[in-house]
Amino acid sequence: MTALSDLVFKTMATQAFRLAAASAAAFLVVSALIVGTLFWQTNTLLTDHVVDELRGEAAELAREATGSDPVAFAERIRLRSLTTGSSLYFLSDSAGKKLAGNLRSVPPEIADSRTGGVIRFERDGDPLGIERTGVAIPVTVGSSQRLFIGRDIEEQLALAARIKRTFLWGFGALAFAAVIAGIAVGRSVLHRIETINATTRSIMAGDLSRRIPVKGSNDELDELAQSLNGMLDRIEQLMNGLREVSDNIAHDLKTPLNRLRNSAEAALRDSRGEEAYREGLEATIEKADDLIKTFNALLLIARLEAGVVEESAEEFDLGRLVCDVAELYEPVAEEAGLALTIEAEDGIRIRANRQLVGQAVANLADNAIKYSAQTARGPAPAVVSVKAGRNGASAQFSVADRGPGIDAKDRDRALRRFVRLEKSRTQPGTGLGLSLVAAVARLHHGAVRLEDNDPGLRVVVTLPLAAQTN
Repeated sequence: MTALSDLVFKTMATQAFRLAAASAAAFLVVSALIVGTLFWQTNTLLTDHVVDELRGEAAELAREATGSDPVAFAERIRLRSLTTGSSLYFLSDSAGKKLAGNLRSVPPEIADSRTGGVIRFERDGDPLGIERTGVAIPVTVGSSQRLFIGRDIEEQLALAARIKRTFLWGFGALAFAAVIAGIAVGRSVLHRIETINATTRSIMAGDLSRRIPVKGSNDELDELAQSLNGMLDRIEQLMNGLREVSDNIAHDLKTPLNRLRNSAEAALRDSRGEEAYREGLEATIEKADDLIKTFNALLLIARLEAGVVEESAEEFDLGRLVCDVAELYEPVAEEAGLALTIEAEDGIRIRANRQLVGQAVANLADNAIKYSAQTARGPAPAVVSVKAGRNGASAQFSVADRGPGIDAKDRDRALRRFVRLEKSRTQPGTGLGLSLVAAVARLHHGAVRLEDNDPGLRVVVTLPLAAQTN
């Protein structure tokens, strides 16, 4: 019982219950005002109808009394009193003696009144002591007689009381239903919040694979769960990337560092003396530069994934940038025995970091030339194709080569840091080129797609147009 009461109190303390209770209270207040107004209007309408009916009958009786014999008029009142219904009559002489009517006596409430009012009366034929409620008014019928007519409103009052009780019971039932509904809604929301809390506790304990369940109702809590799950996916991706970087640094950079050390040690042991030392230092500097480039690339990727360079975005022509960067690689392609073709549309306006997008184009062009050079055989040079254009509501640029390509099963893995496939092991590099391109695309809300160039690889980068990023 204690656990149940604690659960109820906990549920009633939720924001959902408070909102439901506030909504129910507001609904009850508005409903009470509306029903009260309708009840008052209905009661007023019925009262006005009774009063109008009495005034009409009073005018009719006043006309009949004028010039009529008092005895004949008393007979008319007696006959009217015999009819069943709610009509009330009391006719007396000037001394107060009853001449006709169905009232036992003049109600004291109107005995000296000239306008009438609400009365408590006893009707002829009813048991003694049984009083009922009515409305009565005096009628001018001459100096020798006094007439009071009225209507029994007991049934009207009973109807009003019944309506009032019905409304009160209805409001009570509605209030009770609102409390139950508030507890149910609060419990439902509390259960889902507890599910989210349990998931977050598991994640904080180290289980990054946990996700918040989505109920499928497409409500705001489902939307929140989906947003949080997307954030958790991104956090898990970054954490996995961090682990991969740590592992890859430990494995892929260990060999260059060992070579750097061995090169320096070999120079020290070389018997040629100063000349050997110079050669060893030059080789050491060259290898150190390669390591610095690797760490610079890692730092740039980390900055891109953190989104710290978005403030440097500017609007520029993507086609012009692709042409400028690709033209820088034409001499490199010719030296490798390749032909580099450039096709770029004008007026492709995007809003992005010009330097980063240029770096992405340069990385793709450098990779395409490097891997196409392996297959540059025969009289006709292999072709590296660089293109830029529109694709529906997006801008895109692509670099295609005639190299060994990447198998479909390895394309997602090729976009990760330090990943070098078996086909590329014979070429110098760090395995960061494509991951840098993917990071640049993500930063600018774009995407990277690896396709088969039959033979070779085609890398397509899609970016939003400037009008869609403002």
